[in-house]
This record gives sequence, structure tokens and C-alpha cells, in this order.
Amino acid sequence: MPIIVNLDVMLARRKMRSRELAEKIGIAEQNVSLLKSGKVKGVRFETLEKICQALDCQPGDLLEFREEEA
Repeated sequence: MPIIVNLDVMLARRKMRSRELAEKIGIAEQNVSLLKSGKVKGVRFETLEKICQALDCQPGDLLEFREEEA
């Protein structure tokens, strides 16, 4: 998939665990794990906003576009 989720990187930079983020933004820890692994097909802007607030970052810090190699 050409969209890479860097949530695990931001969590490490902020020294925050998935469980703590899940509690702060009000979603299940399992959903945070799915986001970290990139196994989701989409994310609500509301959820993205809450993650950015909790991690004090921008959406571009969490999401990256990479061209697929042929």
C-alpha cells in the first residue's frame, strides 16, 4: 500500500504506549494496534485530529505516501 502509517514512530518519539494513546483519544487499544500496523483501509478525520492532539504532531508526521514499485 502506498500510504504508510508512522504511528509507531510517533509513539516512540513521545515515549507513549498504545494503551495510553487509546485511553486519551477514546478508542480501543486494538484499533490503535491496527492503525500502527497499517491494516486499516481508512481513518476518520476526527480520530486523526485526536491522535495529533495527543501526540502534539501534524497529520504528515503520521502518514506518508510512497510510490509502489513495479
